[in-house]
Amino acid sequence: MTEIFVHPTSIIEKGAEIGGGVYVGPYCVIGSNVKLGAGTRLHSHAVITGYTTLGEENEIYPFASIGHAPQDLKYKGEPTLLKIGRKNIIREYATLQPGTVTGCGETVVGDENLFMAHTHVAHDCIVGNQNVFANCASLAGHVTVQNQVVLGGFAAIHQFCVLGDMAMIALSSVVVHDVPPFSIVEGNRANIRGLNVVAMRRRGLSASNLSNVRKVYKTMFLSAFPTVDDAAAQVERDGLLEDVAAKKFVEFIRSSKRGVVRPTAEALAGGSEDTSV
Repeated sequence: MTEIFVHPTSIIEKGAEIGGGVYVGPYCVIGSNVKLGAGTRLHSHAVITGYTTLGEENEIYPFASIGHAPQDLKYKGEPTLLKIGRKNIIREYATLQPGTVTGCGETVVGDENLFMAHTHVAHDCIVGNQNVFANCASLAGHVTVQNQVVLGGFAAIHQFCVLGDMAMIALSSVVVHDVPPFSIVEGNRANIRGLNVVAMRRRGLSASNLSNVRKVYKTMFLSAFPTVDDAAAQVERDGLLEDVAAKKFVEFIRSSKRGVVRPTAEALAGGSEDTSV
């Protein structure tokens, strides 16, 4: 379908680019520098402004605010960007904001993400694909969320943190360090509670992948090596870096600039590494 529908109560400013099959419900406002991809649907009362581009087949619910000025006191109205991919669902009162010139100049969101009600993506964030933000989960500025991450309700992520693939952030957690792939973290400040085994299986990782990630987890976190590099060297000697998932886990930890979230004292004492959800 290529026909565009715009409810008569909505406002589309001159210059906006609207793709085929877009549906704009009642009382929406679309700014002059906005680009809406084909098949995108705005239910009602949504506001999209700024230099904002949305790909195809996004779905925007009432009172979402997309592309308004970032909540950064250093921002002085510069024409920074917000880029959103395709097939994202953005629910009521969600806020997604563009980048800043003191950051990377753009906020980027990938494909097939779910942003539940009252979620927030701040300036200069990078969000990958197929992530789930439960109600009121919030990213501070400059956060990177990789792929297939789940953020529980009211989770809060500190500036510049990185959340690795298939990580799960529990309800009301406060994350101030990077979260390795496949990890479940919980608490204020968050600690690792174990590995997200069920998600790994659901996403198609093999039994061999899971076994190797468990071994790496034990070596990196539960061994007596004095440094990360010493632990990583042992992983390499064990031949585990030939496994794609295990290598991802190790490389994430070694490349972390903020340092990574670590297991709880209970996990360190008891050797737990196999929590599933």
